Amino acid sequence: QVQLVESGGGLVQPGGSLRLSCAASGGIFRLYELGWYRQAPGKQRDLVASITIGGRPNYADSVKGRFTISRDNAKKTVYLQMNSLKPEDTAVYYCNAQRSTIAADYWGQGTQVTVSP
Repeated sequence: QVQLVESGGGLVQPGGSLRLSCAASGGIFRLYELGWYRQAPGKQRDLVASITIGGRPNYADSVKGRFTISRDNAKKTVYLQMNSLKPEDTAVYYCNAQRSTIAADYWGQGTQVTVSP
């Protein structure tokens, strides 16, 4: 069982930056593929960024060049650095950990990001 706890959300003005963190406990962190998703009110939950076991990132087109995902296996933490934030980035951001070989799929509780003047 893996527990994920997000932090770092908040209110920021357009053009600003935030860094989200997701700390994991339980499980073998380095064996999990990690991702950040977001869900705005009335919309589905969408993938923002993911990072493989080997550290290769993948980004949604809407955040390419602005967001950076990274992982620190020693600290069992995945990060999402968000720059040049826009109002349309406003959403609840969720951390996800997957390990397909054992059909494991875990979610954090979410952290609110609001981008507003």
